[in-house]
Amino acid sequence: MGKTPIYTIGELTWVMTVKPEELARYIDHTNLRPYATREDIMKLCDEAIEYNFYAVCVNPYRVKLAKDYLREKKADVKVVSVIGFPLGATPTEVKVFEAERALEDGADELDMVINIGALKDKDYDYMKRDIEEVVKVAHERGAKVKVIIETCYLTEEEKVKACELAKEAGADFVKTSTGFGTGGATVEDVRLMRRVVGPDMGVKAAGGIRTFQKAVEMIEAGANRIGASSSVKIMESARGS
Repeated sequence: MGKTPIYTIGELTWVMTVKPEELARYIDHTNLRPYATREDIMKLCDEAIEYNFYAVCVNPYRVKLAKDYLREKKADVKVVSVIGFPLGATPTEVKVFEAERALEDGADELDMVINIGALKDKDYDYMKRDIEEVVKVAHERGAKVKVIIETCYLTEEEKVKACELAKEAGADFVKTSTGFGTGGATVEDVRLMRRVVGPDMGVKAAGGIRTFQKAVEMIEAGANRIGASSSVKIMESARGS
């Protein structure tokens, strides 16, 4: 990692150097397993504190536990939760209620899944409103929204359209994957998403990122957040890089 590379995607050009000690602040340390216990979530939080990860990402049921535990520890770690997860196929009103409850319980950021079927139907008005309604309740409470487009199910044209709609709807990030689909983040998808949303919107790469080198590849492609359940392994591999 001694070089200082310059990256160009379309009209975007930037310099990116990621040192192992810096990587942790890119990471949302994640446990979205349906069988995760209270002890699992507290361990997740302890690891986030130990490694100085940016956030923990948990299912809505576990938001209050994570927030209270981190507050008790006086930790500088955010809490992220998921909305419409993992399919994105719930009605907008349900996503809004889920978002409101997660925010009440202490979530700082929400990762919402798009309505993939609506995108396939080219029902762009519905899809945009679906995102807008969640963004509205989040921004009213000072929280950020990441829009999961689930790239493994989309054509390139659909990936572009999903990113455009998320940006138009006022979301803060676009995100590659839930980690529960048929594929995760790829460098090519991250580059495409960064090109579409431009330099001022976030891009989160998630799904299948298990090593320091893979995480750095995503960041160098344009991601400014990494979602991973193997975050500790990533940091251990960073130390050996």
